[in-house]
Amino acid sequence: MATSHLISIEEYLSSDYEPDVDYVDGHIEERNAGETDHSKLQGELYFLLRLSAEKWHLLALPEARVQVAPTRFRVPDVCVVREEDADNPIITQAPLLCLEVLSPGQSLPAIRKRARDFFNMGVPEVWVFDPPTKTVYVCLPQSMREHKDGVLRLDGTPLELSLAEVFKALKRKA
Repeated sequence: MATSHLISIEEYLSSDYEPDVDYVDGHIEERNAGETDHSKLQGELYFLLRLSAEKWHLLALPEARVQVAPTRFRVPDVCVVREEDADNPIITQAPLLCLEVLSPGQSLPAIRKRARDFFNMGVPEVWVFDPPTKTVYVCLPQSMREHKDGVLRLDGTPLELSLAEVFKALKRKA
């Protein structure tokens, strides 16, 4: 849900939102913080990516603010960046990858809208995880497809993510 009144970038950046929110052209857009399965899946994605990313001088960051345009900030559930691109408090260089976990009530078209901001910034792919169906969608600037292979790979990097490992988190008790 967006705010009805405009706020400045300075006000957004100096405010503490819990959970963090997106800033789109002067409006605050609340993010779906999710329920237990969202949290478990987001945590597992961060953990698994962090384990492999370190070997290649990449960082996996949960809920980092990404300035996708001069007046737009998005907060992906997890993003992967080069170590040198994380020297500032806000990510301003295009991440290599953004990951989103669908929350109850959140739609794929809403995620595509968020993904467009990432693509416009230069992010090559957005991976979208749907906890109830254990489905993954790979979003590219011109398409979105369901990923059917058991391993997600990010072209141009050695990053791999086993879907069996990712979705194992949903079988664990909270």
